[in-house]
Amino acid sequence: MLKNIQWMMFVLFVCMGFFVVSPAQAERIKDIASVEGVRGNALIGYGLVVGLNGTGDSYNSAPFMLNSITSMLERFGVNVRDNISKMKPENIAAVIVTAELPAFSRPGQQIDVTVSSMGDSASLRGGTLLITPLLGGDKQIYSVAQGPISVGGFSLGGKASTVTKNHPTVGKIPNGGRIERAAPRGMDAAQNKVVLTLNRADFTTVRRMQEAINKKFGQPVARAVDAGTVEVINIENNAIMLVSDLEQIELQTDHRAIVVVDERTGTIVMGQEVTIDMVAVAHGSIQVSVGEDPQVSQPNAFSGGKTATVDSTTVDVTEEKAKLVVLPKTATLSSLVEALNAVGASPSDMIAVLQAIKAAGALHADLKVI
Repeated sequence: MLKNIQWMMFVLFVCMGFFVVSPAQAERIKDIASVEGVRGNALIGYGLVVGLNGTGDSYNSAPFMLNSITSMLERFGVNVRDNISKMKPENIAAVIVTAELPAFSRPGQQIDVTVSSMGDSASLRGGTLLITPLLGGDKQIYSVAQGPISVGGFSLGGKASTVTKNHPTVGKIPNGGRIERAAPRGMDAAQNKVVLTLNRADFTTVRRMQEAINKKFGQPVARAVDAGTVEVINIENNAIMLVSDLEQIELQTDHRAIVVVDERTGTIVMGQEVTIDMVAVAHGSIQVSVGEDPQVSQPNAFSGGKTATVDSTTVDVTEEKAKLVVLPKTATLSSLVEALNAVGASPSDMIAVLQAIKAAGALHADLKVI
């Protein structure tokens, strides 16, 4: 008993240590905001993967793959249209190729590409992607991809059973895409101003950013446009150098109090700003056990009766005694967690308690369920 008490005290001490409120630390503008116009661009293409060991698309489920093979072979002077119905190329798969074109990319640079099966291919392991143009949103070709596919899984089996590890129908080609067209230019060194966009809009943070920038340059060069945008005048006549200076400015950020709950895994994450009003929390549970024990009814000898089965059901209901805990007004995160642990709540029970406290209006935080 003494060992159990000591162990519980140790666990409580460790948990309390995790929730000690630490002073806010300054963050760089580079980590909390982005420059308007400086972003990546999504690329997409359709291609064929060859060299598969019988794990490619089937004829019935992916007829578009056969059409693609026919078109490709015709470019090399091979006509197979008359025999297309006889083709069963199980070593080929139709795929969708995606990539991200980084900002300021130039021709000749290489990017990683992701290859995903779009038919009923069982695995892309060991396959090679044939030359595939990658298009941007403007339908222009910005990159061309080709190369052997790296798949972090496999799928093996026979007619009776199959063993699959990870996701073998999606793979990557490191440096498999070569840029052919420069990325659209999002900013210019001679532009009049630089626009900073907060990753998470907040009125307090955007005000502190404006004040920190004006303090850095000693004049009112920054102006907060809204809760997530700050405009900075290009006083250095070089927007590239200006952005470099802006990225290193530090300030203390602020954000709303929020409680994130994942009901699927029972995970609960709370910020240190979370507080509650005075509230009483009662926690208890009811356990219901239903059992079936069929009984055989045997008639007396020479009675003319028949043997029959008689159902016998037993129901046991166990209700735990609810524990009532009163949380004081303006309770902090540590006291809230300590109180929930005191009533012996499991992660799923804690989620229900938090939802009830929020519904009662005593939880001063946004409750976000993911």
